[in-house]
Amino acid sequence: AVNGIDSFPECQAQELFDEFVSASTCRAAMRSFSQLCEHLQLDPSTAERPLYRPIKRRLNYWRANGLWAKLDRRGAQEEYQRARACSDVTCVIIGAGPCGLRTAVELSFMGARVVLLEKRDTFSRNNVLHLWPFTIHDLRGLGAKKFYGRFCAGSIDHISIRQLQLVLLKVALLLGVEVHVNVEFKKLVEPLGWRMEVSPKNHPVSQLEFDVIIGADGRRNTLPGFRRKEFRGKLAIAITANFKNRNTTAEAKVEEISGVAFIFNQRFFQELRQETGLFVKINTHPESAFRDSRFTFLKQTHINLK
Repeated sequence: AVNGIDSFPECQAQELFDEFVSASTCRAAMRSFSQLCEHLQLDPSTAERPLYRPIKRRLNYWRANGLWAKLDRRGAQEEYQRARACSDVTCVIIGAGPCGLRTAVELSFMGARVVLLEKRDTFSRNNVLHLWPFTIHDLRGLGAKKFYGRFCAGSIDHISIRQLQLVLLKVALLLGVEVHVNVEFKKLVEPLGWRMEVSPKNHPVSQLEFDVIIGADGRRNTLPGFRRKEFRGKLAIAITANFKNRNTTAEAKVEEISGVAFIFNQRFFQELRQETGLFVKINTHPESAFRDSRFTFLKQTHINLK
């Protein structure tokens, strides 16, 4: 034993940790994390929260130490009250998109028991998100760079939704979030209290009693009884042209217009807008399977809101 903690074959534990960190799909991340916990003889449903603390005590690995330090610093923030702010709260979150996962992370730092439902088991959205400076700072503090080495390297300030989900999923698992994939929320069950009907019907979470439920499943939110408001200051008609790179000789001779061309060649785009009334927005998708570029032509109109 080391410091009162049973030792584990370090080599295998380190390999499992590396496999978890480098997992490139939702299923692989879930599987490798489950194997790591099993190897360390930890039951995520009953272990101390946040879960990374008992993992840290059992896993003596230099590659993990930097991540533990970041999570320790974040967890020490006064608002979390040392994971006691919501220690008596059980929360269900519907949807494992960036918003649902980031909410799960925050509630976990506050000490809540968090159960997250996702009706799929894949992350497939390659759309690229622009990250504001405060968002980059937040994700760095959660160890995003440890999971995705290319995160905001140099002047890059964007990330694909799929990659962002993977980063946040791994953080959520380390904090003890109970993630259930291939489980779809159907409705709240009354008058039994705060329970829910899910698909498949016999899934154990259907017996869960909870205090808070958060719908993070997008504009088609499945929680009934909530008023929705949408505010649009401008309307735009957009035509998006996708050009698949077939790696032909002719394509190789075409001069590339980068995703930041609008910044460095403003005169060209301003003249184009003056002559045609079109605003050209160029989005590059480095995570796309085809490495394609998208040229979006926006014709702006305005509406009066009363």
